[in-house]
Amino acid sequence: MKNIKFCLFILSFLFSCMMTVDAQKSNVKYVDPTIGSDGLGRVFIGPAYPFGMIKPSPDCALGSNSGWLPQPSPVLGFSQLHTSGTGGGPKYGNISVIPYIGKLELADRSAMRESETMELGYYATVFKESKIKTEITAVRRVAFYRFTYPSQSDMALKVDPGFFLGENPVPNAREAQQFISSEIEIVSDTEIRGYNRVRGGWNNGRAYTVYFYAKFDQPIAEFATWKGDKLSNTEKVQFDSYDKTGALLRFKDNKTVNMKLGISFLSTNKAKYNVENEISHWDFDSVRKDLIGEWDKLVSKIEIDESASLAYKRMFYTGLYHAMLMPVDRTGENPLWKSDQPYYDDYYAIWDIYRTSSPLLTFVDPKRQINIINSMIDIYKHDGYMPEARSGNSNGRTQGGSNSSALIADAYTKGLKGIDYETALEAMLKDATVPPGGNEEQEGRGGLIEYNRLGYVPYGIDRAGSRTVEYAYNDFNIATVAKGLGKDDIYERFSKQANNWQNLWREDYEHHGVKGFILPRDAEGNWLDQLPYGSSKIQNPTYTYTPITREAPWYNCWWCTYFYEGTSWVYSLFAPHDVQGLIVKSGGKDAFKNRLDTFFDQEFYDVNNEPSFLTPCLYHWLGRPDISTRRIREIVAKHYNDTPMGLPGRDDSGAMSSWLSFHLIGLYPNAGQSYYLINSPFVPKYTMHLEDGKTFTVIANNLSDKNIYIKSARLNGKVYDKSWIEHQDIANGGELIFEMSATPSNWGTKILPPSLSK
Repeated sequence: MKNIKFCLFILSFLFSCMMTVDAQKSNVKYVDPTIGSDGLGRVFIGPAYPFGMIKPSPDCALGSNSGWLPQPSPVLGFSQLHTSGTGGGPKYGNISVIPYIGKLELADRSAMRESETMELGYYATVFKESKIKTEITAVRRVAFYRFTYPSQSDMALKVDPGFFLGENPVPNAREAQQFISSEIEIVSDTEIRGYNRVRGGWNNGRAYTVYFYAKFDQPIAEFATWKGDKLSNTEKVQFDSYDKTGALLRFKDNKTVNMKLGISFLSTNKAKYNVENEISHWDFDSVRKDLIGEWDKLVSKIEIDESASLAYKRMFYTGLYHAMLMPVDRTGENPLWKSDQPYYDDYYAIWDIYRTSSPLLTFVDPKRQINIINSMIDIYKHDGYMPEARSGNSNGRTQGGSNSSALIADAYTKGLKGIDYETALEAMLKDATVPPGGNEEQEGRGGLIEYNRLGYVPYGIDRAGSRTVEYAYNDFNIATVAKGLGKDDIYERFSKQANNWQNLWREDYEHHGVKGFILPRDAEGNWLDQLPYGSSKIQNPTYTYTPITREAPWYNCWWCTYFYEGTSWVYSLFAPHDVQGLIVKSGGKDAFKNRLDTFFDQEFYDVNNEPSFLTPCLYHWLGRPDISTRRIREIVAKHYNDTPMGLPGRDDSGAMSSWLSFHLIGLYPNAGQSYYLINSPFVPKYTMHLEDGKTFTVIANNLSDKNIYIKSARLNGKVYDKSWIEHQDIANGGELIFEMSATPSNWGTKILPPSLSK
């Protein structure tokens, strides 16, 4: 018996050691939700399941998109839906709860924070005055709260279904959410339910309803409910009558109260089902552990060697994490139509995510990316257009082109299976041929009639410049898919239209020694140096338009500019499908190098916005990947770090973070095309764990702060001289080995990346 016990002890000890080793190998420990939470980044800091529907966190101001703000802002409450890194008017912030100590009466219950903890899958804060501790974790559609009170007296909780972010007293105020109604019911001494219905927000969307069901592990000892400003301690139900409703609850049996709060877009009964189906127990720590495990499965798809810098590992894995917060998986929660297809919401916005976030997901979770694209196609079938942005079950807004086409082309060229590409092409063609009929901000292509007639969007139509160059790229996306499907007539038409960006190229315009820019042109073909300022018909004031002019907010509204969130300098470098054509238009290789050098050296580069994302890599088409590498390292060193201020611009649903993650491993996608540009990685070794058990390993021998240039490369043992690599070469698995040097070499100088113009 003693021998048996000893053997069992040894087995237990060995198993414990194995578990410790596994935990040490885990990459999820490098994820830090605080990176990019402050400053411009404004990422979501609360616990969230990958692509999860519920996102609980504190709300510290009605105008904060992510809810959270740093101290000394007070906590107004903890609501259940948020976006991550987005700009414009807030969306969501529905169903607020906040613990307090005091009477059951209507009053401001906001509180200051004494301490705060933000970790993967976990948020906690202690209120300064009351000493109440609130802890939160989550699963797909359910938030798990643990409230710990300092004593057993006056333990209260405010439940406010009428709360939401972005409220504005002006009816139909642009980008404001508008209250419609709410309802609450105390079902039993451990259950409450209700809903919140609002409309509007950033996308000016139609009304959406968030239903909730909450269950407590302690009985409610006393309650009061309200409608409007009237409080009742007898009414268990405050029904929907277009007024704000809520409840105040008191508990008495334990200092700690646990609450499971589930949401649904269908009904309170579905919210209850979500609670019962997703969390069947009251073990808070177990839920948190399981959530971390789900994240670990995903972020560990790319395994960076332990010898890499701690800061780079933190930045890389947090970037992966940020890219998987949105869009949101609401399959089975679509209130608009019944379908056997996946349903995703909060494409917020495709203009942001198509460049880096979506291609990153193709690496990490291709099956998820297939589901997301199938959801886009299903939205087209039922709503008429694929989303360019979507939230609250409504399409809107279009910021630039019809960039859902880029996502389709990206999936097609990278061989993602299980997508109906015939119907996808049909949806792409509708964007390119059917005007949205006065709904240009919500979906489709604004200025489409003029674009198809003139070959460009003329000045006078909002965002004419950026729309033109983006439409040209989206036409290339259509041509790409059409060619693959054997639709030769469609291919011929749209491959020609892919050159339309050249119709706004003013060859004789010179700025800072650089010639040729995308500039305003009217419907008659005239170039415009002076643009109207204001709407006076008597004085006709104008302002001079130059390649560095930023119109908003001085001359035009944010959505009325000629270039959306950029200048002519930025957009005159946007032809991702035809960089060789751009080089020719610029006057040849030497002139193009001078253009790029001036762009960066004069700080015309806009690090905090998506239109400049590809630009540091354009040196590749000059046969100078070494300069691309140098520029990228300068940008990362100056603008990125692993602190709360670590992102240089709004993260925009993981866009800014995924740009960084790609560059840290030395790859960068040209979205909508089948290859990745190769730059020097920041880490000495990493392995991608691909489908079917395959792996792709990248090793940078002798990499250091000085040895940043690729001297030579071998792919699966064979000399590899290209500064770009096909997706399929990675998907097949293998090994890419770089020899690094302190000085540039001839590597990558001869075989240039693909381009429409040869």
